[in-house]
Amino acid sequence: MSTSSDTTPPQAWQPDREAALAHLNQFLPRAGAYYKRHRNTDPGPEERDAVSQLSPWLRHRLLTEPEVVAATLERHAFGTAEKFLQEVCWRSYWKGYLERRPELWSRYRDSVRSELEAIRADDARQDRYQSATGGQTGIACFDAWVEELVTTGYLHNHARMWFASIWVFTLGLPWALGADFFLRHLLDGDPASNTLSWRWVAGLQTPGKTYLAKPDNIRRHTNDRFTPAPDELATTAPAVGDPDLPPLQELPPADSTPREAAILLTEDDLTGLDSLECLPAGTGLGVLEAAGTRSPLPTGEKARDFATEACRQALAEAERRTGRSGQLLHTVDPVASILQWARASGMATVVVPWAPQGPAADYLAAAIPALAEAGIDVYRVRRDWDSHVWPHATRGFFAFWKPVSRGLRAGELPLVSPW
Repeated sequence: MSTSSDTTPPQAWQPDREAALAHLNQFLPRAGAYYKRHRNTDPGPEERDAVSQLSPWLRHRLLTEPEVVAATLERHAFGTAEKFLQEVCWRSYWKGYLERRPELWSRYRDSVRSELEAIRADDARQDRYQSATGGQTGIACFDAWVEELVTTGYLHNHARMWFASIWVFTLGLPWALGADFFLRHLLDGDPASNTLSWRWVAGLQTPGKTYLAKPDNIRRHTNDRFTPAPDELATTAPAVGDPDLPPLQELPPADSTPREAAILLTEDDLTGLDSLECLPAGTGLGVLEAAGTRSPLPTGEKARDFATEACRQALAEAERRTGRSGQLLHTVDPVASILQWARASGMATVVVPWAPQGPAADYLAAAIPALAEAGIDVYRVRRDWDSHVWPHATRGFFAFWKPVSRGLRAGELPLVSPW
């Protein structure tokens, strides 16, 4: 059993791969039975040795899922570490699910805009929303989680579930605005896992499934740090609507790496050079930074700074590896920025490591027609891991996990040692 000195406090999250690898190595001894026993308990920011806290790095792929899986299986038997392996693969599941139902992302974006307009027109709802986002609801645990989220950019996964349940069922606020609040402030704010997890809590993702935060569960799993009164939280969690899932789509095909191209990375995959079979010849290197456009409202300082600095460091590393001069592309006018950068490269092709559903993918989709008009083709290259596991994200997680776990046990999935 480890001590609190073995944990990574929030201030230690550095937006670079070296920090990610150091923390992975530090956590691995606890990725087996210890994680399984204690993963649902949130003893507080300075005491979290039972969860990996790798998600800020995984979000930007400074560390990748197949690397974490490979490192875990080097240290533990599959059965011993299965709970942790599942947790890593939930991220892949959510991404694959949203890639195959992309309309859910556009619906969410539309909902955020419409709900913000509705709240601005209703003083009572506006006050309730401001109290919630300001951590002034009078519900001690919820208000503490607001402060922790805003000041550190992180919440324990169990706390995220309690928070979302209280937001929707106790405070009666729109789920999409809660998801937006998380996406704006989380260091690991991920369009797929964030959007779909909030939908699940609200009863929109799985028929008949919602999540109800219960006072006794909060008390027990926070080690009595929080003790909500029995009448302080909602006692029922009726779904906010019927699950209305768009039709399942085939996974879009990926492209091969062109022989000559400018390279454009996004904040979704800052080690994306590794996904190119061989680095294409050519000139032009860019990194598209989209953290400031997660929402119509401002992105939180912690999340914005982490993502921006991660992009800067990734650009410097890519310049070192390719010998090319690079450019950080900001998203005030993303289509114009991408087009200007691509033209300046002098190349007729641009290669982009696959950006899953989210702001960066939205900007790329808008830029591709403009690039085509300028005679510039875009190649989207997907990592082998994603191409293997995303197609299985058709229903619930355990329908996904069955073939994925079988492939892991058989050594059939493309794992990569992080070392």
